[in-house]
Amino acid sequence: MQPLDLFSPAMRSDPHPIYAEMRRNQPLARVTHPLAGQMWMLSRYDDVLAALKDPRLSTEGDKVGKGIKIMESWWIPKTFKRVQRNMLSLDDPDHRRIRDLVHQAFTPRMLEGLTARIQQITDELLDNMARQPAPDLVRDFALPLPVTVIADMMGVPQDKRSNFHRWSAAMLDAGAGGALGAIFKLPDILRLMGFLEQLAQLRRDAPADDLTTALVRARQGDDRLSEDELISTLFLLLVAGHETTVGLLGGGMQALFEHPDQLALLKTQPELIDSAIEELLRYTTPVMTGAGRYVLEDMTLHGQQLTRGSLLALNMASANRDESVFADGDRLDIRRSPNRHLGFGMGIHYCLGAPLARLEAKIGLPALLARFPTIRPANPFAPLDWRPSIAARGLRSLPVLLG
Repeated sequence: MQPLDLFSPAMRSDPHPIYAEMRRNQPLARVTHPLAGQMWMLSRYDDVLAALKDPRLSTEGDKVGKGIKIMESWWIPKTFKRVQRNMLSLDDPDHRRIRDLVHQAFTPRMLEGLTARIQQITDELLDNMARQPAPDLVRDFALPLPVTVIADMMGVPQDKRSNFHRWSAAMLDAGAGGALGAIFKLPDILRLMGFLEQLAQLRRDAPADDLTTALVRARQGDDRLSEDELISTLFLLLVAGHETTVGLLGGGMQALFEHPDQLALLKTQPELIDSAIEELLRYTTPVMTGAGRYVLEDMTLHGQQLTRGSLLALNMASANRDESVFADGDRLDIRRSPNRHLGFGMGIHYCLGAPLARLEAKIGLPALLARFPTIRPANPFAPLDWRPSIAARGLRSLPVLLG
């Protein structure tokens, strides 16, 4: 059977029928990635959950003498390679060491203090959205809300804030066009790396009350983040700190538009917002695959022999629609309980920013619906403009009418 093309037009517009077919007939499928080459993909919930915790699988390609070969290409700048070893691409004990240092800066108290600021940003964005002649939910709300929040948290200078989303999007979407497409994205990727290096140096020279300064100062005994670890952590927090929420807010509202009964229910019973957010995370799964896993020892899965060094993709978006776990999984149900979704992963690599994404959605979505109770798509029959990435699924644009 031909390996599945992860970047085919059908996959981009709506991958879920293909994922359902995989779960039924090919739970361990051969797939093709334009940069990483051929790999295996798991699509059933129990398989993905087990793999997220399996010590025989590793996010570190170095352990099996492999990595994403594109990173070894002559045209990849050395500065970009600095982000290869981040929390998502490391196993314990290195992962735990860096995570513990980051936890010193990214604290629950810091998040608790953000509520008023997130509400203020939300109100300002909604005021601005009301003034737009042709409002776009992504451009005017879903994107600037988490971008402004993470930029505030990390002390990003005002004159850089309009750029870093474009730079991070270039990084995440680079694989869609193969090596040639990645080359065209290099200028933005280089700008992102230069920006991160400048931000780290700025906070060494001029400390402030922000997350970047806290990371620069983080200590555990004599241990601290190395320069490369600091840059890779800044990269991870800046990118993951807003991309997931952009997908959740934009894709979540589109899902509610597609399920008007659920949208009406949330408007009339706003107290359902917590379960609604969990269901939107399940249904939209903004981070679809996460970090790949390398097989550390020969193993058999679904009758297939996986040799040491094989690369395994974990399809959390498919797992979150698995009919054996989620009844009527293709239907949005904001009352769904229990809801053991994998929207933030599981195991040691569970998303560090999950509480922040939930908080932004808990404040942002009810405020949006209260301000614009008749909000609806401006072009309900137009094709949706999905990003080409298979790592982060989200809308690039969603024109709306406010009523």
